[in-house]
Amino acid sequence: MAEPSGPSRYLRQADRIHIADRLREKATVRAIAAELGRSPSTVSREIRRNRHPVNGQYRPHAAQARADARRPRPKTGRIRQNPELRDFIQDHLDKRWSPKQICRALRTQFPHRPEMHVVHETVYQALYVQGRGELRRELARALRTGRARRKPRRQAQQRQPRFATPMVMISERPAEAEDRAVPGHWEGDLIIGKDGKSAIGTLVERATRYVMLLHLPADHGAQSVRDALVSTVRTLPAHLRRSLTWDQGSKMGAHGSFTVATDIPVYFCDPASPWQRGSNENTNGLLRQYFPKGTDLSVHTREHLDAVAAELNGRPRKTLGWETPAERLHKLLAA
Repeated sequence: MAEPSGPSRYLRQADRIHIADRLREKATVRAIAAELGRSPSTVSREIRRNRHPVNGQYRPHAAQARADARRPRPKTGRIRQNPELRDFIQDHLDKRWSPKQICRALRTQFPHRPEMHVVHETVYQALYVQGRGELRRELARALRTGRARRKPRRQAQQRQPRFATPMVMISERPAEAEDRAVPGHWEGDLIIGKDGKSAIGTLVERATRYVMLLHLPADHGAQSVRDALVSTVRTLPAHLRRSLTWDQGSKMGAHGSFTVATDIPVYFCDPASPWQRGSNENTNGLLRQYFPKGTDLSVHTREHLDAVAAELNGRPRKTLGWETPAERLHKLLAA
């Protein structure tokens, strides 16, 4: 039967023939990968996995047969293949050990037997995925959750909203904020002190890199952060209060009431995307010169925070043509 044409995620027999021919010509793995339009790691892995187990030679038709034999699904689970491993896990589940504790014990008790090493997710899969029969289904009752089925958490309709007021994502932020053409768009965050017990809020204006610091002496919960933000931004003229961009941390849980109090919309970054607040991230790094990690940030007074912000705003910046943030902001205010 003719092989299908067009790109495929899997190597085909023609690809394997090409690899064998080029290996005989002493071509490098990178050169072969470039000719096939594949990653060098794909070609390297193919040679390593499908060459002859004894003499190490790569034969394309034998390699194709090995790949075909490996591909069928579903595969027999690792626990089901190893009775000793299965019995060890069943015995410790009967003792109400957690899967993580069991997997740690396996590595400790059998340090030189990799076939006895599994990760805890493998144990959960053996318990929860029906049809495998790798572990007795009644053992699921020994888990601390008491569930015989995994609780789904990925269905969109079952997700609980992060905040009471729905988030507006950064993709909806005005274009003028993205290109820094118009001042008044701010990025915000918290720098956290020792053991997460203290914090200082940071605000950076995107166009001028002007810094303002929030004093949070008592706590840094959502209400305290909101109150500090409201009192700080109210010191700004109206045309410098256009938007605020924050991450999805819980400290911004009162963003709805902040917007009502200040008329400043809040836009949220995508998860794990700190570059979407690049100016703020850079500024937080500069602030660690004054507020080192692992220190108590609650000891700093309002006056000290103002002095640190003034010092930062008085530093010339290459990105501003060697003007200082204070100078650039003054020009905007004068204009």
